[in-house]
Amino acid sequence: MSKYEKKIEVRNIRFEDIDEIMALWNRCFPNMEPWKREQLESHIRIFPEGQFCVEFEDKIVGSCSSLIVNFDEYDDQHTWAVITDNGYITNHDPDGFNLYGIEVMVDPEYRRMKIGHRLYEARKELARQLNLQSIIIGGRIPNYHKYKAEMTPREYVAAVEKHSIYDPVLSFQLLEGFSIKRINSKYLPDDKASESFATLMEWNNIDYLPKSRRVYRASSPVRICAVQYMMKKIDSFGDFARQVEYYVDVASDFGSDFAVFPEIFTTQLMSFLEEKRPDQAIRRLATYTDQYIELFTELAVRYNVNIIGGSHFVEEDGDIYNVAHLFRRDGTIEKQYKIHATPNETKWWGIAEGNEIHVFDTDCGKIAIQICYDIEFPELARIAVDKGANIIFVPFCTDDRQGYLRVRYCAQARAIENQVYTVLAGTVGNLTHVENMDIQYAKSGIFAPSDFDFPRDGIVGECDANVETIVVGDVDLEVLRRSRNSGSVRQLRDRRRDLYRVELKQLNVD
Repeated sequence: MSKYEKKIEVRNIRFEDIDEIMALWNRCFPNMEPWKREQLESHIRIFPEGQFCVEFEDKIVGSCSSLIVNFDEYDDQHTWAVITDNGYITNHDPDGFNLYGIEVMVDPEYRRMKIGHRLYEARKELARQLNLQSIIIGGRIPNYHKYKAEMTPREYVAAVEKHSIYDPVLSFQLLEGFSIKRINSKYLPDDKASESFATLMEWNNIDYLPKSRRVYRASSPVRICAVQYMMKKIDSFGDFARQVEYYVDVASDFGSDFAVFPEIFTTQLMSFLEEKRPDQAIRRLATYTDQYIELFTELAVRYNVNIIGGSHFVEEDGDIYNVAHLFRRDGTIEKQYKIHATPNETKWWGIAEGNEIHVFDTDCGKIAIQICYDIEFPELARIAVDKGANIIFVPFCTDDRQGYLRVRYCAQARAIENQVYTVLAGTVGNLTHVENMDIQYAKSGIFAPSDFDFPRDGIVGECDANVETIVVGDVDLEVLRRSRNSGSVRQLRDRRRDLYRVELKQLNVD
C-alpha cells in the first residue's frame, strides 16, 4: 500500500528550509519584494514556534510566519513594516497577548488541497497552547484592483462579506473564522493588487484564560530636545552650520524624536553681513534660505531626528515672511508662516503675515508650530488642536524678561486649555553688531496639561535662564489621550459649543 501513500506534514520551519521558502515566495508573489535570507533567519532565531510550513512529498508547498505582540501598543493604522520591524520581528514580545500573522504562502500548483487551512489551524493551536488572547492578521485584498474604479475599499470588503464578490484571500479568511476590525491604508506599499490596502482581522481564542488581574496600559512616548541657542558673533555660514550640527548630534545621542530650535536664530548670520540697515539686513539674510534648507534637510536625515528649524526670514514675491520649517527625518519638508507680526517686526523689518494654520503629520503623531507671538492668541492653538495636534512647538525670540514671560505663561495656558503639550525653544546671548538683535532672554521648556497623569506643575522640563543648553523630556501621547477622555477636567469635551465657537475664515489671497 505504501506506493499509494502521499505524505503531508505541518511542521516548524528550519534553517535548511530557507532556500525553498524563498523560491516559494517567487512563485506566490512574483511582483512583490521577496523575503531576505536574514529576515527568515531572524524569524527562526527569535520565535521558531511561530514559523510553520507544509511539506508534501518532501517539497515545501506552503508556509507562514508570525510573532507575538501586545497589540494595544500599536497604532490603529499601523503598516506591515511597523508591526514586523521591517520583516525581522525583533519586536516579538513573549509576554504579549496576541499572535500576529505576517504572511501566508501556498504554492499555486497545490491550491485546493487545504494547505492554507492547515497553516491557519496550526496558528490557532499555537495560540491555544500559549494561552494567547487572539490571532490578528493584516489581510491582502488582491482582487480589489479590478474594482477600484467603481467602489471604495470599504464597499469592496462589504461586497466580499455578502459573497457578491470573491476575493481569494479575504473570502478564505472569513471562512476561517476571522472578523474584520478595520481597513488599513498604505499597509504594504508594494502590494499593487490590493492598492496597498489591507483588512485588519482577528480570531478570538475562546479558551483564553487571563494571565493576571494586573491591567497593562499602553504608552506612546515622544522624546523632545529643545535647544536654548546661544547667539554670538560668527564669521561664516560654516560657523553657523557647525553650531547647529552640534545640537542636532546631541539631540540624536539622547534618542530624541524632535530637535527644536528658536525663532529667527538664523539672524546670527547677520553678524558677518555688515549691513547696518535692519530692513536691508534681513533681505540679505533671506538669500541664505537655500543653504539653510539644504543644511537642515541633510541633518534631519543623517541624524534621524525630526527638526523644528526654528524660524528664518524668507523672501517671496518681494515680501519678507517669518517662516518655521519642519524637517522630517524621512527628508520631507513643511512650513508654517508666522501669522501675527509683532509691532517690533513691523517697525524694523516690515514683516508680512501668513494666513494659514497648519497641522503636520509626523511619525510621532500630529503637531503644530506657532511662532512666538502666535502662541499669545488662544484661537490659533484651539484650531490646531481641533485639527488633531497633540504637540505645539513654539520657537521664540524675546529680548527681555517681560517678553519671555508673555510667551511662557501663554504656552502653559494653551497646554491647559487644550489638553496639549507645548514646547518652547528660545535664543540667549547677544549680537552686539546687529541692529535690533542686540540682547536675548530665554528659559526654554516643555509643558504639559495640569492633572494627576502629568508632571507636577505641568512642567516636563525647563532650562535655567540665559545659559546655552538644552532641555530633553519625554511626553506620552497615550497619557494625553486618556486624560482628554477621563481626566479630572476635560476642557476639549466640556466646551459649550452651543454658546460659542472658534471659526477659521478662508481668505482669498492671490
